[in-house]
Amino acid sequence: MYSPTTWAKQRRSEFKAGQLSHQQSLSVSNMSNAAAVDMDDNERKIVNEFCHYLEKSKQLFNGLRDLPQYGHKQWQSYFGRTFDVYTKLWKFQQQNRQILDTKYGLKRWQIGEIASKIGQLYYHYYLRTSETNYLNESFAFYSAIRMRGYYSKASKEERVSVPCRPDLMVKKLRYYARFIVVCLLLKKMKLVRDLVRELAKQIDEYTATYGPDDQLEWSLVLGEIRAFIEADKIVNVVDLDASSIILSHRLTPLNAPPLEKGTPAYLTLQEILIVGNCHEQVKFSELTLDMFRILQTLEREPQEDLTNQLYDTSPAPGRTPFDNSGINKRDNPHKYLLYKPTISQLFTFLASGFKELPATGVMLLYLSADGCMGNAKHSDDIAYDFGGVVTNSRREPEHANKNKRPGSLKEMHCLHPGDLYPFTRKPMFIIIDSNNSSAFEHWPNLFGQPLVCLLSPEEVPTSLEDQHQKGNIFTLFLHSPLMAFCYISNIADIPVALWDKCQVNIDKFIAEASRLLTRSRTLDLSFVQFFGDDFLRVLLLRYIFCYVALRMHKGFRGPKYYPMSHPTMPKDEILENQQLQKNVVELAAILEVRSLFHDAMEAD
Repeated sequence: MYSPTTWAKQRRSEFKAGQLSHQQSLSVSNMSNAAAVDMDDNERKIVNEFCHYLEKSKQLFNGLRDLPQYGHKQWQSYFGRTFDVYTKLWKFQQQNRQILDTKYGLKRWQIGEIASKIGQLYYHYYLRTSETNYLNESFAFYSAIRMRGYYSKASKEERVSVPCRPDLMVKKLRYYARFIVVCLLLKKMKLVRDLVRELAKQIDEYTATYGPDDQLEWSLVLGEIRAFIEADKIVNVVDLDASSIILSHRLTPLNAPPLEKGTPAYLTLQEILIVGNCHEQVKFSELTLDMFRILQTLEREPQEDLTNQLYDTSPAPGRTPFDNSGINKRDNPHKYLLYKPTISQLFTFLASGFKELPATGVMLLYLSADGCMGNAKHSDDIAYDFGGVVTNSRREPEHANKNKRPGSLKEMHCLHPGDLYPFTRKPMFIIIDSNNSSAFEHWPNLFGQPLVCLLSPEEVPTSLEDQHQKGNIFTLFLHSPLMAFCYISNIADIPVALWDKCQVNIDKFIAEASRLLTRSRTLDLSFVQFFGDDFLRVLLLRYIFCYVALRMHKGFRGPKYYPMSHPTMPKDEILENQQLQKNVVELAAILEVRSLFHDAMEAD
């Protein structure tokens, strides 16, 4: 059986070699009804075998929908069989193209449909494994479809053959939507904008030709994409000719700070749940902006693109790649993406991640969700009385969740801190980005396992209150500290030379924070145990930068404007360290926004 990696290399080399040339396929007008009958035994055998592979591939592909979305082993053999059949189908149609063209009437859009299915296979394999290199494989097939124009005559062919059915045009629109998602994840923004323009044109043609019932649905999809792209453009980094530069914020050897000798490194991040449930936040394809940003933060840059990495990890003076041996070479942690899950779905995926966790593994739960306020204002029950974050109530009537529940009853469609207690039997790292994050501030030490919870600020200055659709500030700091700093400083455009200079300052801050954290004598042991993992180390250090930056900013006034953590980090040693404050002041001076920030040790 072919492995996906081996298969990818073979198929991509075939694309590059130009084996799918225009001369190898014929348009629908070249197919005659007589050709289907006028076949010798060998030609009939080839056509029948192709039909067998085609039908088998469709059955296996459709069966993917029935596989459980959780767990690691249940789906692997089925995916293997599906890859195997598509390998045979792809090679078979290449080797017998002339006969299939003339005797079967193989159309270019049908070849495109097979390539599109392969692109989908790789994308879903990426979702299942979290391995970013499979995104590149998916991109290769989707890109080939566009470059070779496999769907270019789709609408014309369909009107000739089946005038009343818009099926083929819908396939074409879905292809565009899927290709856009892959390009977004790979940060190919120029191509994304080109694809959006092409999709808009195709939707107009689809609407004018068929007047379909799903016209509004496709208009909404297009609107979602445009809103997503616009909202994600928080800060525009420009080069000398004022052209925008695309930033990538995945983990590379350049932005993973090294460990000091003697730091424990036996725990590694293995399972991740990323949950998005913010009502006002823009989203596309069941990815909110917060989810989109944090999932990239928790992935390594695909190896093929490492040499082309730009600017967020640019090799500015004094910056050299960190060692990429040992622990840094391991695969990406496995993750689940859950958009507005119900409480039962959330528990199912939490339990699955918990079950799959190895002995030295850590599970990370990231929650970006609206707050669900508790009923009791004064209580000793930290597990349930202070509320939590909302979960989906899709099986309930709209009004049911809005009724005030009697005093002693808790909100059903809410994830409370107490709901997570059973999962703290294993090492757990939690990030809560919500306007009720303080509900998760206190945790009992029930099982003696490492537990850290990073909590977002609950309030933002009035100038930022109407910007929720662009994502939350806390997640932005965890995703790109410099971009977040520019955002709270009202900087919309920044020259790349200045960006690089500021990035050096950020590196100095991160290095100093790392030194302070590893040498602290009062730091809770949980932080130390998690600090050995490169992803968790980056999150902890960016949390410290977020705290110091907001604490120093004059617009963020009071504890509710600052992030928190459980256990608490020592303030004197780390969070209010004078050297870290000086670094932030220096950064503000470089960006010429010094007046927005307090002097070091002056923050109130």
